[in-house]
Amino acid sequence: MNRRHFIQTSSAVLAGTALTAWGQSYPDRAVKIYQGFAAGGNADAIARLIGGEISKGLAQSVVIETQAGAGGTIAAGSVARAKPDGYTLLLATGGHAVAGALYNTLAYKTVADFEMVSTITFFPFLLVVQADSKYRSFADLLTAARAAPKAVAFGSAGIGSTHHLAGELLSKMAKAEMLHVPYRGDAASLTALLAGDVPLVIAPPTAVLSNIKAGKLRAIATTGNQRWPGLPDVPTVAEQGVSGYDVRSWAGLMAPAGTPRAVVDRLNAETLKALQLPAVRTRLEEMGGEARGSTPDEMKAMVASEVQRWSQVVADANIPKQ
Repeated sequence: MNRRHFIQTSSAVLAGTALTAWGQSYPDRAVKIYQGFAAGGNADAIARLIGGEISKGLAQSVVIETQAGAGGTIAAGSVARAKPDGYTLLLATGGHAVAGALYNTLAYKTVADFEMVSTITFFPFLLVVQADSKYRSFADLLTAARAAPKAVAFGSAGIGSTHHLAGELLSKMAKAEMLHVPYRGDAASLTALLAGDVPLVIAPPTAVLSNIKAGKLRAIATTGNQRWPGLPDVPTVAEQGVSGYDVRSWAGLMAPAGTPRAVVDRLNAETLKALQLPAVRTRLEEMGGEARGSTPDEMKAMVASEVQRWSQVVADANIPKQ
């Protein structure tokens, strides 16, 4: 073995030993999870639920930091710029991939600037109308939309939201062009629906379930690849004639790019362990989701695929890049 090769080999061994030791000693102080949406909302609740269980496994406090605004991109930017040591994490949602497709001026790269830890949950959206709507079924809605382009409007939580792009993808795949009406959040879109200002809203289950149970609204379809357990009698969009349609949002944990793999693997193991707990799975189901973890590589491939998918939807719908 020549001297140069010996030095290279020794350096690699020492680096690997150091990283292994770091992974074994991690963490020795509190870990922060940033989330980019309103306190008390779904993202905040998921971060606190998972953070609480990870805290037990790590034997260190996990603190939830809220940096709401700009569809989660403010919090994502903070984490992308943080020291890659495993002490600053991001609770990312499906909006992370949408932002990567929609914004030209993000201060970070949606995939490359993060190490993926694990997915946590996936959840569908519901297509909801008033209880006495003339659209008695999803088929009625499609018939009307195909007969007159943009005669049927749908409300969403805002331009560029996953809800919005779910509607645009539906318009394309069903060959039924609908008019998008953006609102500032789910609450505003539901107020408009209840007032009769818009005939259809696309929203997550937790946002509409109470009004469905109260008999004020009806769900005519769910956007996932299978029926949502909370409303098992509501068929999927795919079941009702739009083959291959499958839109689900998600939540998962990310760390800054360059975080040691030993640390990422430790966080992944603790997340997967938390997702096996019946209380955690039940709570995620109550929030409309399905508990589902992943490997870091699986999550990275999923996020990259989602960015590519939504980029195509943005282009097809002529949605201006932000």
